Amino acid sequence: MKQYDAIFIGSGHNALIAAAYLSRAGWSVLVLERNDRPGGLVRTEELTLPGFRHDVYSSSHPLFVTSQAYADLGPELTERGLRYLNTDKPTGVSLPDGQSAVFFRDLEANVAEADRLHPGDGQAFREMMEEFNVHAGDIFPLFGMDLASPEAAPFLRRLMVNAEGTGPSPFASEFLLPARDVLEARFRSRVFRALAAPWVLHLGRTPDGANSGFWVPLTLAAIMGGGMATAEGGSESLARALVRLIEDHGGVIRTGSAVEKILVQDGKAVGVRVEGGEEHRAGRAVVASINPDQLYLRLLADAEVPAPLRREASRYRYGRGCVQIHLALSEAPRFADQRLDTAGLVHLTPGLSGLGMHVQEALSGLLPCEPTISFDVPTGIDPSRAPRGKAVARVQILEVPCRPRGDAAGRIEVGDGTWDQDLKRRFADRVIEIVGRHAPNVPGAILGCHIISPGDLARFSPNQGPGDPYGGSHDLAQSYVFRPLPSQPSHRTAVPNVYLLGAATWPGHGVNGGSGYIVAQGLLRG
Repeated sequence: MKQYDAIFIGSGHNALIAAAYLSRAGWSVLVLERNDRPGGLVRTEELTLPGFRHDVYSSSHPLFVTSQAYADLGPELTERGLRYLNTDKPTGVSLPDGQSAVFFRDLEANVAEADRLHPGDGQAFREMMEEFNVHAGDIFPLFGMDLASPEAAPFLRRLMVNAEGTGPSPFASEFLLPARDVLEARFRSRVFRALAAPWVLHLGRTPDGANSGFWVPLTLAAIMGGGMATAEGGSESLARALVRLIEDHGGVIRTGSAVEKILVQDGKAVGVRVEGGEEHRAGRAVVASINPDQLYLRLLADAEVPAPLRREASRYRYGRGCVQIHLALSEAPRFADQRLDTAGLVHLTPGLSGLGMHVQEALSGLLPCEPTISFDVPTGIDPSRAPRGKAVARVQILEVPCRPRGDAAGRIEVGDGTWDQDLKRRFADRVIEIVGRHAPNVPGAILGCHIISPGDLARFSPNQGPGDPYGGSHDLAQSYVFRPLPSQPSHRTAVPNVYLLGAATWPGHGVNGGSGYIVAQGLLRG
Protein backbone atom coordinates (compact mmCIF):
# COMPACT_ATOMS: atom_id res chain seq x y z
CA MET A 1 0.00 0.00 0.00
CA LYS A 2 1.43 3.36 -1.02
CA GLN A 3 1.97 5.90 1.71
CA TYR A 4 1.44 9.61 1.04
CA ASP A 5 2.80 12.47 3.07
CA ALA A 6 -0.63 14.10 3.21
CA ILE A 7 -4.13 12.90 2.46
CA PHE A 8 -6.92 15.39 1.82
CA ILE A 9 -10.56 14.56 2.53
CA GLY A 10 -12.61 16.61 0.10
CA SER A 11 -11.50 18.82 -2.77
CA GLY A 12 -13.02 22.24 -2.18
CA HIS A 13 -10.87 25.10 -3.40
CA ASN A 14 -9.17 25.49 -0.01
CA ALA A 15 -8.16 21.82 0.02
CA LEU A 16 -6.82 22.17 -3.53
CA ILE A 17 -4.86 25.30 -2.59
CA ALA A 18 -3.26 23.57 0.40
CA ALA A 19 -2.50 20.47 -1.70
CA ALA A 20 -0.93 22.70 -4.36
CA TYR A 21 1.40 24.33 -1.84
CA LEU A 22 2.44 20.96 -0.40
CA SER A 23 2.97 19.24 -3.75
CA ARG A 24 5.07 22.20 -4.96
CA ALA A 25 7.21 21.72 -1.86
CA GLY A 26 7.84 18.06 -2.67
CA TRP A 27 5.24 16.39 -0.50
CA SER A 28 3.41 13.36 -1.89
CA VAL A 29 -0.28 14.24 -1.84
CA LEU A 30 -3.54 12.32 -2.29
CA VAL A 31 -6.86 14.18 -2.63
CA LEU A 32 -10.04 12.13 -2.17
CA GLU A 33 -13.36 13.55 -3.41
CA ARG A 34 -16.80 11.95 -2.98
CA ASN A 35 -18.35 13.68 -6.03
CA ASP A 36 -17.69 13.15 -9.72
CA ARG A 37 -15.01 15.87 -10.04
CA PRO A 38 -12.91 18.12 -7.82
CA GLY A 39 -13.79 21.64 -6.76
CA GLY A 40 -16.59 21.42 -4.22
CA LEU A 41 -18.88 24.41 -4.70
CA VAL A 42 -16.58 25.79 -7.41
CA ARG A 43 -18.48 24.14 -10.26
CA THR A 44 -19.67 25.13 -13.74
CA GLU A 45 -22.23 23.22 -15.84
CA GLU A 46 -24.64 23.59 -18.75
CA LEU A 47 -27.63 23.52 -16.41
CA THR A 48 -30.27 24.88 -18.78
CA LEU A 49 -29.43 24.50 -22.48
CA PRO A 50 -26.37 23.44 -24.50
CA GLY A 51 -23.84 26.26 -24.76
CA PHE A 52 -25.09 28.12 -21.67
CA ARG A 53 -22.50 27.70 -18.91
CA HIS A 54 -23.68 28.46 -15.40
CA ASP A 55 -21.70 28.69 -12.17
CA VAL A 56 -23.74 26.19 -10.19
CA TYR A 57 -22.91 27.45 -6.70
CA SER A 58 -20.10 30.00 -6.22
CA SER A 59 -19.45 32.60 -8.87
CA SER A 60 -17.04 35.57 -8.82
CA HIS A 61 -13.75 35.50 -6.88
CA PRO A 62 -12.87 39.04 -5.70
CA LEU A 63 -11.53 37.83 -2.35
CA PHE A 64 -9.32 35.20 -3.94
CA VAL A 65 -7.61 37.52 -6.43
CA THR A 66 -6.60 39.80 -3.54
CA SER A 67 -5.33 36.91 -1.37
CA GLN A 68 -1.80 35.77 -0.61
CA ALA A 69 -2.62 32.39 -2.12
CA TYR A 70 -3.29 34.01 -5.49
CA ALA A 71 -0.18 36.17 -5.17
CA ASP A 72 1.86 32.98 -4.67
CA LEU A 73 0.11 30.59 -7.04
CA GLY A 74 -1.39 32.95 -9.60
CA PRO A 75 1.38 32.82 -12.23
CA GLU A 76 1.38 29.01 -12.24
CA LEU A 77 -2.42 28.90 -12.35
CA THR A 78 -2.42 31.29 -15.30
CA GLU A 79 -0.03 28.95 -17.11
CA ARG A 80 -2.60 26.22 -16.57
CA GLY A 81 -5.52 28.08 -18.09
CA LEU A 82 -6.91 30.33 -15.34
CA ARG A 83 -7.70 33.85 -16.53
CA TYR A 84 -9.71 36.46 -14.64
CA LEU A 85 -11.90 39.07 -16.30
CA ASN A 86 -13.20 42.11 -14.46
CA THR A 87 -15.27 45.28 -14.57
CA ASP A 88 -14.86 48.81 -13.25
CA LYS A 89 -18.47 48.64 -11.93
CA PRO A 90 -18.40 45.64 -9.56
CA THR A 91 -21.85 46.17 -8.08
CA GLY A 92 -24.98 48.26 -8.10
CA VAL A 93 -28.47 48.48 -6.69
CA SER A 94 -31.98 48.89 -8.11
CA LEU A 95 -34.96 49.86 -5.94
CA PRO A 96 -38.67 49.33 -6.76
CA ASP A 97 -39.29 53.07 -7.15
CA GLY A 98 -36.75 53.27 -9.98
CA GLN A 99 -33.89 54.76 -7.98
CA SER A 100 -30.51 53.13 -8.51
CA ALA A 101 -26.80 53.49 -7.86
CA VAL A 102 -23.51 52.00 -9.01
CA PHE A 103 -20.41 51.23 -6.97
CA PHE A 104 -17.07 51.59 -8.74
CA ARG A 105 -13.54 50.35 -8.15
CA ASP A 106 -12.40 53.98 -7.91
CA LEU A 107 -12.74 55.84 -4.59
CA GLU A 108 -13.38 59.25 -6.13
CA ALA A 109 -16.06 57.86 -8.43
CA ASN A 110 -17.81 56.38 -5.39
CA VAL A 111 -17.57 59.68 -3.52
CA ALA A 112 -19.21 61.41 -6.49
CA GLU A 113 -21.95 58.75 -6.75
CA ALA A 114 -22.73 59.03 -3.02
CA ASP A 115 -22.93 62.83 -3.31
CA ARG A 116 -25.27 62.47 -6.28
CA LEU A 117 -27.59 60.44 -4.09
CA HIS A 118 -27.43 62.91 -1.18
CA PRO A 119 -25.07 65.87 -0.76
CA GLY A 120 -22.62 65.09 2.01
CA ASP A 121 -22.82 61.33 1.68
CA GLY A 122 -19.69 61.38 -0.48
CA GLN A 123 -17.68 62.85 2.37
CA ALA A 124 -19.30 60.37 4.76
CA PHE A 125 -18.15 57.52 2.52
CA ARG A 126 -14.63 58.92 2.30
CA GLU A 127 -14.46 59.25 6.10
CA MET A 128 -15.73 55.70 6.64
CA MET A 129 -13.05 54.29 4.36
CA GLU A 130 -10.31 56.46 5.90
CA GLU A 131 -11.28 55.30 9.39
CA PHE A 132 -11.26 51.68 8.21
CA ASN A 133 -7.87 52.11 6.53
CA VAL A 134 -6.32 53.10 9.86
CA HIS A 135 -6.87 49.49 10.96
CA ALA A 136 -6.55 47.74 7.58
CA GLY A 137 -2.88 46.96 8.17
CA ASP A 138 -3.88 44.85 11.17
CA ILE A 139 -7.12 43.45 9.74
CA PHE A 140 -6.18 42.06 6.34
CA PRO A 141 -3.09 40.07 7.47
CA LEU A 142 -5.36 38.14 9.87
CA PHE A 143 -7.10 36.56 6.89
CA GLY A 144 -3.90 34.59 6.32
CA MET A 145 -3.32 33.61 9.96
CA ASP A 146 -4.71 31.11 12.42
CA LEU A 147 -6.46 33.41 14.92
CA ALA A 148 -5.42 31.15 17.82
CA SER A 149 -1.72 31.33 16.90
CA PRO A 150 0.96 33.44 18.62
CA GLU A 151 1.51 35.09 15.24
CA ALA A 152 -2.00 36.61 15.31
CA ALA A 153 -1.90 37.76 18.94
CA PRO A 154 -0.19 41.17 18.45
CA PHE A 155 -2.55 42.04 15.59
CA LEU A 156 -5.60 41.19 17.69
CA ARG A 157 -4.24 43.08 20.67
CA ARG A 158 -3.64 46.25 18.66
CA LEU A 159 -7.18 46.07 17.31
CA MET A 160 -9.03 45.17 20.48
CA VAL A 161 -7.08 46.72 23.40
CA ASN A 162 -6.67 50.44 24.00
CA ALA A 163 -3.26 52.11 23.82
CA GLU A 164 -2.94 52.13 27.61
CA GLY A 165 -3.62 48.40 27.78
CA THR A 166 -6.37 48.95 30.32
CA GLY A 167 -9.49 47.99 28.39
CA PRO A 168 -11.24 47.66 25.04
CA SER A 169 -10.23 49.92 22.19
CA PRO A 170 -12.69 52.17 20.33
CA PHE A 171 -12.39 49.72 17.43
CA ALA A 172 -13.54 46.85 19.69
CA SER A 173 -16.76 48.69 20.49
CA GLU A 174 -17.48 49.56 16.87
CA PHE A 175 -16.59 45.98 15.88
CA LEU A 176 -19.83 44.81 17.51
CA LEU A 177 -22.20 47.25 15.78
CA PRO A 178 -24.90 45.98 13.40
CA ALA A 179 -24.77 47.13 9.78
CA ARG A 180 -28.05 49.04 10.17
CA ASP A 181 -26.53 51.24 12.90
CA VAL A 182 -23.39 51.91 10.84
CA LEU A 183 -25.29 52.83 7.68
CA GLU A 184 -28.06 54.90 9.28
CA ALA A 185 -25.57 56.87 11.37
CA ARG A 186 -23.39 57.77 8.37
CA PHE A 187 -25.55 58.04 5.27
CA ARG A 188 -28.68 60.08 4.57
CA SER A 189 -29.46 58.41 1.25
CA ARG A 190 -31.65 55.33 1.47
CA VAL A 191 -30.26 54.33 -1.92
CA PHE A 192 -26.67 54.26 -0.70
CA ARG A 193 -27.75 52.29 2.36
CA ALA A 194 -29.48 49.85 0.02
CA LEU A 195 -26.31 49.64 -2.09
CA ALA A 196 -24.14 48.57 0.85
CA ALA A 197 -26.45 46.63 3.17
CA PRO A 198 -27.15 43.46 1.11
CA TRP A 199 -23.46 42.61 0.99
CA VAL A 200 -23.50 41.53 4.63
CA LEU A 201 -25.71 38.60 3.56
CA HIS A 202 -22.90 37.39 1.30
CA LEU A 203 -20.69 37.23 4.40
CA GLY A 204 -23.23 35.12 6.30
CA ARG A 205 -24.31 38.08 8.42
CA THR A 206 -27.60 39.98 8.75
CA PRO A 207 -28.18 43.74 8.80
CA ASP A 208 -29.36 43.75 12.42
CA GLY A 209 -26.93 41.13 13.71
CA ALA A 210 -24.10 42.08 16.06
CA ASN A 211 -20.78 42.64 14.24
CA SER A 212 -22.29 42.91 10.75
CA GLY A 213 -21.35 46.59 10.66
CA PHE A 214 -17.66 45.68 10.66
CA TRP A 215 -18.13 43.95 7.31
CA VAL A 216 -19.61 47.00 5.56
CA PRO A 217 -16.37 48.97 4.99
CA LEU A 218 -14.32 45.77 4.77
CA THR A 219 -16.47 44.40 1.94
CA LEU A 220 -16.56 47.70 0.08
CA ALA A 221 -12.76 47.95 0.35
CA ALA A 222 -12.42 44.37 -0.93
CA ILE A 223 -14.72 45.08 -3.86
CA MET A 224 -12.76 48.19 -4.79
CA GLY A 225 -9.58 46.10 -4.62
CA GLY A 226 -10.78 42.91 -6.31
CA GLY A 227 -13.66 44.16 -8.43
CA MET A 228 -15.94 41.33 -9.49
CA ALA A 229 -13.16 39.04 -10.72
CA THR A 230 -14.74 36.38 -12.92
CA ALA A 231 -12.92 33.27 -14.15
CA GLU A 232 -13.10 33.05 -17.92
CA GLY A 233 -15.17 30.05 -18.96
CA GLY A 234 -16.67 29.59 -15.51
CA SER A 235 -15.84 29.45 -11.82
CA GLU A 236 -14.66 25.86 -12.19
CA SER A 237 -11.68 27.10 -14.20
CA LEU A 238 -10.05 27.79 -10.82
CA ALA A 239 -10.51 24.18 -9.69
CA ARG A 240 -9.24 22.80 -13.00
CA ALA A 241 -6.08 24.93 -12.87
CA LEU A 242 -5.40 23.89 -9.26
CA VAL A 243 -5.85 20.23 -10.19
CA ARG A 244 -3.35 20.58 -13.05
CA LEU A 245 -0.87 22.28 -10.73
CA ILE A 246 -1.17 19.50 -8.14
CA GLU A 247 -0.87 16.72 -10.71
CA ASP A 248 2.06 18.42 -12.44
CA HIS A 249 3.91 18.19 -9.13
CA GLY A 250 3.09 14.52 -8.64
CA GLY A 251 -0.12 14.80 -6.61
CA VAL A 252 -2.94 12.29 -7.05
CA ILE A 253 -6.65 13.16 -7.13
CA ARG A 254 -9.36 10.50 -6.94
CA THR A 255 -13.05 11.23 -7.40
CA GLY A 256 -15.92 8.98 -6.36
CA SER A 257 -13.99 8.26 -3.14
CA ALA A 258 -15.99 9.09 -0.02
CA VAL A 259 -13.96 8.75 3.18
CA GLU A 260 -15.78 6.93 5.96
CA LYS A 261 -13.12 6.90 8.68
CA ILE A 262 -9.80 8.44 9.71
CA LEU A 263 -7.52 5.70 10.98
CA VAL A 264 -5.84 6.57 14.29
CA GLN A 265 -3.09 4.65 16.07
CA ASP A 266 -1.29 5.74 19.24
CA GLY A 267 -3.04 9.09 19.17
CA LYS A 268 -2.05 10.02 15.59
CA ALA A 269 -3.74 9.64 12.23
CA VAL A 270 -2.08 7.03 10.04
CA GLY A 271 -4.50 7.03 7.11
CA VAL A 272 -8.10 6.89 5.96
CA ARG A 273 -10.62 4.29 4.86
CA VAL A 274 -12.99 5.01 1.98
CA GLU A 275 -16.42 3.53 1.44
CA GLY A 276 -15.91 0.02 0.10
CA GLY A 277 -13.04 -0.67 2.48
CA GLU A 278 -9.95 0.55 0.61
CA GLU A 279 -7.37 2.18 2.88
CA HIS A 280 -4.74 4.84 2.16
CA ARG A 281 -1.81 5.62 4.44
CA ALA A 282 -0.69 9.10 5.50
CA GLY A 283 2.82 9.62 6.85
CA ARG A 284 2.59 13.24 7.97
CA ALA A 285 -0.94 14.68 7.93
CA VAL A 286 -4.61 14.19 7.17
CA VAL A 287 -6.34 17.40 6.09
CA ALA A 288 -10.12 17.40 6.15
CA SER A 289 -12.27 19.86 4.18
CA ILE A 290 -15.31 19.13 6.32
CA ASN A 291 -17.20 20.54 9.27
CA PRO A 292 -16.43 19.72 12.92
CA ASP A 293 -19.65 17.77 13.42
CA GLN A 294 -18.68 15.38 10.62
CA LEU A 295 -15.11 15.17 11.87
CA TYR A 296 -15.76 14.31 15.52
CA LEU A 297 -19.08 12.48 15.22
CA ARG A 298 -18.31 10.41 12.13
CA LEU A 299 -14.71 10.29 10.86
CA LEU A 300 -13.17 10.26 14.34
CA ALA A 301 -16.07 8.50 16.05
CA ASP A 302 -13.78 5.74 17.36
CA ALA A 303 -10.84 7.97 18.31
CA GLU A 304 -10.06 9.32 21.76
CA VAL A 305 -11.55 12.80 21.70
CA PRO A 306 -12.29 14.91 24.81
CA ALA A 307 -15.98 14.59 25.67
CA PRO A 308 -16.55 18.37 25.88
CA LEU A 309 -15.15 18.81 22.38
CA ARG A 310 -17.40 16.08 21.02
CA ARG A 311 -20.39 17.75 22.70
CA GLU A 312 -19.49 21.07 21.08
CA ALA A 313 -19.27 19.35 17.71
CA SER A 314 -22.77 17.94 18.18
CA ARG A 315 -24.01 21.52 18.72
CA TYR A 316 -22.39 22.99 15.62
CA ARG A 317 -25.07 25.20 14.10
CA TYR A 318 -26.08 25.71 10.48
CA GLY A 319 -27.59 28.88 9.09
CA ARG A 320 -30.45 29.45 6.70
CA GLY A 321 -30.57 28.39 3.09
CA CYS A 322 -30.22 29.81 -0.39
CA VAL A 323 -32.22 29.53 -3.60
CA GLN A 324 -30.47 30.02 -6.94
CA ILE A 325 -32.35 30.39 -10.20
CA HIS A 326 -30.15 29.95 -13.26
CA LEU A 327 -31.51 31.46 -16.45
CA ALA A 328 -30.61 31.06 -20.10
CA LEU A 329 -31.68 34.29 -21.83
CA SER A 330 -32.24 35.22 -25.46
CA GLU A 331 -30.78 38.66 -24.75
CA ALA A 332 -28.97 40.50 -21.99
CA PRO A 333 -31.06 42.11 -19.22
CA ARG A 334 -31.79 45.82 -19.57
CA PHE A 335 -32.27 48.24 -16.68
CA ALA A 336 -33.63 51.80 -16.77
CA ASP A 337 -30.22 52.86 -15.40
CA GLN A 338 -28.09 51.53 -18.26
CA ARG A 339 -24.99 51.53 -16.07
CA LEU A 340 -26.45 48.49 -14.30
CA ASP A 341 -26.45 46.56 -17.59
CA THR A 342 -22.68 46.13 -17.30
CA ALA A 343 -22.32 46.01 -13.49
CA GLY A 344 -20.95 42.84 -11.96
CA LEU A 345 -23.64 42.01 -9.37
CA VAL A 346 -26.79 44.08 -8.89
CA HIS A 347 -28.97 43.84 -5.79
CA LEU A 348 -32.69 44.21 -6.41
CA THR A 349 -34.01 45.31 -3.04
CA PRO A 350 -36.70 47.35 -1.35
CA GLY A 351 -33.93 48.90 0.77
CA LEU A 352 -32.42 48.45 4.21
CA SER A 353 -35.75 48.16 6.02
CA GLY A 354 -37.10 45.74 3.43
CA LEU A 355 -33.93 43.67 3.70
CA GLY A 356 -34.39 43.53 7.46
CA MET A 357 -37.98 42.36 6.99
CA HIS A 358 -36.84 39.66 4.55
CA VAL A 359 -34.37 38.34 7.13
CA GLN A 360 -36.93 38.43 9.96
CA GLU A 361 -39.41 36.47 7.84
CA ALA A 362 -36.75 33.86 7.09
CA LEU A 363 -35.83 33.69 10.78
CA SER A 364 -39.49 32.90 11.46
CA GLY A 365 -39.39 30.06 8.95
CA LEU A 366 -41.33 31.94 6.27
CA LEU A 367 -40.64 32.39 2.58
CA PRO A 368 -39.89 36.11 2.25
CA CYS A 369 -42.63 38.18 0.64
CA GLU A 370 -40.30 40.75 -0.99
CA PRO A 371 -36.84 39.19 -0.94
CA THR A 372 -33.66 41.07 -1.67
CA ILE A 373 -32.23 39.47 -4.81
CA SER A 374 -28.63 39.13 -5.95
CA PHE A 375 -28.69 39.34 -9.74
CA ASP A 376 -25.58 38.80 -11.79
CA VAL A 377 -25.05 38.28 -15.51
CA PRO A 378 -21.66 36.59 -16.05
CA THR A 379 -21.91 37.04 -19.82
CA GLY A 380 -21.65 40.79 -19.29
CA ILE A 381 -18.03 40.20 -18.27
CA ASP A 382 -17.38 36.87 -20.04
CA PRO A 383 -19.40 36.48 -23.28
CA SER A 384 -17.98 32.95 -23.76
CA ARG A 385 -20.52 31.64 -21.23
CA ALA A 386 -23.38 31.67 -23.78
CA PRO A 387 -23.99 31.51 -27.54
CA ARG A 388 -23.38 34.78 -29.38
CA GLY A 389 -25.91 37.50 -28.49
CA LYS A 390 -27.43 35.48 -25.66
CA ALA A 391 -26.83 35.58 -21.90
CA VAL A 392 -26.79 33.62 -18.67
CA ALA A 393 -28.01 35.08 -15.39
CA ARG A 394 -27.88 33.91 -11.79
CA VAL A 395 -30.73 34.99 -9.52
CA GLN A 396 -29.75 34.30 -5.92
CA ILE A 397 -31.88 34.68 -2.80
CA LEU A 398 -29.92 34.34 0.42
CA GLU A 399 -31.62 33.90 3.79
CA VAL A 400 -34.46 31.55 3.00
CA PRO A 401 -35.63 28.79 5.34
CA CYS A 402 -34.08 25.40 4.73
CA ARG A 403 -37.48 23.92 5.59
CA PRO A 404 -40.14 26.64 5.34
CA ARG A 405 -43.10 26.58 7.71
CA GLY A 406 -45.15 29.07 5.71
CA ASP A 407 -45.18 31.97 3.31
CA ALA A 408 -44.98 35.57 4.54
CA ALA A 409 -47.25 36.64 1.68
CA GLY A 410 -49.78 33.88 2.41
CA ARG A 411 -49.91 32.83 -1.24
CA ILE A 412 -47.59 29.81 -1.48
CA GLU A 413 -48.57 26.54 0.19
CA VAL A 414 -45.35 25.00 1.55
CA GLY A 415 -46.71 21.62 2.63
CA ASP A 416 -44.31 19.90 5.00
CA GLY A 417 -41.49 22.28 4.02
CA THR A 418 -39.81 19.97 1.53
CA TRP A 419 -38.33 21.86 -1.42
CA ASP A 420 -40.02 19.75 -4.08
CA GLN A 421 -40.31 20.82 -7.72
CA ASP A 422 -43.65 22.53 -7.18
CA LEU A 423 -42.43 24.65 -4.25
CA LYS A 424 -39.27 25.59 -6.15
CA ARG A 425 -41.28 26.64 -9.21
CA ARG A 426 -43.79 28.75 -7.27
CA PHE A 427 -41.10 30.57 -5.30
CA ALA A 428 -39.09 31.09 -8.48
CA ASP A 429 -42.18 32.57 -10.15
CA ARG A 430 -42.37 35.14 -7.35
CA VAL A 431 -38.70 36.00 -7.68
CA ILE A 432 -38.73 36.30 -11.48
CA GLU A 433 -41.77 38.56 -11.31
CA ILE A 434 -39.77 40.87 -9.01
CA VAL A 435 -36.79 40.73 -11.38
CA GLY A 436 -39.09 41.83 -14.17
CA ARG A 437 -39.98 45.02 -12.31
CA HIS A 438 -36.31 46.03 -12.39
CA ALA A 439 -35.26 44.58 -15.77
CA PRO A 440 -38.54 44.35 -17.72
CA ASN A 441 -37.18 42.33 -20.64
CA VAL A 442 -36.00 39.40 -18.51
CA PRO A 443 -39.20 37.32 -18.09
CA GLY A 444 -39.86 37.35 -21.83
CA ALA A 445 -36.25 36.47 -22.65
CA ILE A 446 -36.10 33.24 -20.64
CA LEU A 447 -35.13 30.25 -22.77
CA GLY A 448 -34.31 27.87 -19.93
CA CYS A 449 -34.44 27.78 -16.14
CA HIS A 450 -32.80 25.62 -13.49
CA ILE A 451 -33.59 26.06 -9.78
CA ILE A 452 -31.33 25.00 -6.91
CA SER A 453 -32.96 24.83 -3.47
CA PRO A 454 -31.55 24.28 0.02
CA GLY A 455 -32.53 20.63 -0.35
CA ASP A 456 -30.49 20.29 -3.55
CA LEU A 457 -27.51 21.89 -1.84
CA ALA A 458 -27.77 19.52 1.13
CA ARG A 459 -27.81 16.52 -1.18
CA PHE A 460 -24.75 17.73 -3.07
CA SER A 461 -22.50 18.20 -0.03
CA PRO A 462 -22.75 17.19 3.63
CA ASN A 463 -20.78 20.36 4.42
CA GLN A 464 -23.95 22.35 3.72
CA GLY A 465 -25.96 20.63 6.47
CA PRO A 466 -29.69 21.16 5.77
CA GLY A 467 -28.91 23.53 2.87
CA ASP A 468 -26.71 26.29 4.31
CA PRO A 469 -24.49 27.61 1.46
CA TYR A 470 -21.96 28.88 4.00
CA GLY A 471 -21.21 25.62 5.80
CA GLY A 472 -22.37 26.72 9.23
CA SER A 473 -23.83 29.78 10.88
CA HIS A 474 -21.54 32.83 10.84
CA ASP A 475 -23.20 34.70 13.68
CA LEU A 476 -20.90 36.19 16.30
CA ALA A 477 -21.12 33.16 18.61
CA GLN A 478 -19.71 30.92 15.86
CA SER A 479 -17.17 33.26 14.24
CA TYR A 480 -13.55 34.33 14.69
CA VAL A 481 -11.99 32.59 17.74
CA PHE A 482 -15.22 30.61 18.24
CA ARG A 483 -14.81 28.96 14.83
CA PRO A 484 -15.02 26.10 14.23
CA LEU A 485 -15.58 25.32 17.95
CA PRO A 486 -14.94 27.31 21.14
CA SER A 487 -12.58 24.58 22.42
CA GLN A 488 -10.85 24.35 19.05
CA PRO A 489 -10.45 27.91 17.74
CA SER A 490 -8.04 26.93 15.02
CA HIS A 491 -7.37 24.58 12.13
CA ARG A 492 -5.71 22.06 14.44
CA THR A 493 -7.84 19.29 15.90
CA ALA A 494 -7.82 16.93 18.87
CA VAL A 495 -5.65 14.55 16.83
CA PRO A 496 -2.27 16.31 16.43
CA ASN A 497 -1.72 15.57 12.73
CA VAL A 498 -5.33 16.04 11.60
CA TYR A 499 -6.22 19.50 10.30
CA LEU A 500 -9.47 21.19 9.32
CA LEU A 501 -9.93 23.73 6.56
CA GLY A 502 -12.83 25.08 4.52
CA ALA A 503 -15.90 27.16 5.35
CA ALA A 504 -16.19 25.85 8.92
CA THR A 505 -12.84 27.40 9.80
CA TRP A 506 -11.46 30.93 9.82
CA PRO A 507 -11.75 33.00 7.63
CA GLY A 508 -14.99 31.24 6.75
CA HIS A 509 -16.91 30.61 3.56
CA GLY A 510 -16.47 32.09 0.13
CA VAL A 511 -13.79 31.66 -2.51
CA ASN A 512 -11.00 33.34 -0.55
CA GLY A 513 -8.30 30.67 -0.25
CA GLY A 514 -7.62 31.73 3.34
CA SER A 515 -7.87 28.46 5.24
CA GLY A 516 -6.02 26.57 2.51
CA TYR A 517 -3.15 29.05 2.77
CA ILE A 518 -3.14 28.96 6.60
CA VAL A 519 -3.04 25.16 6.84
CA ALA A 520 -0.42 24.81 4.12
CA GLN A 521 1.91 27.33 5.75
CA GLY A 522 1.50 25.64 9.13
CA LEU A 523 2.40 22.24 7.69
CA LEU A 524 5.36 23.57 5.71
CA ARG A 525 6.73 25.31 8.82
CA GLY A 526 6.50 22.03 10.66
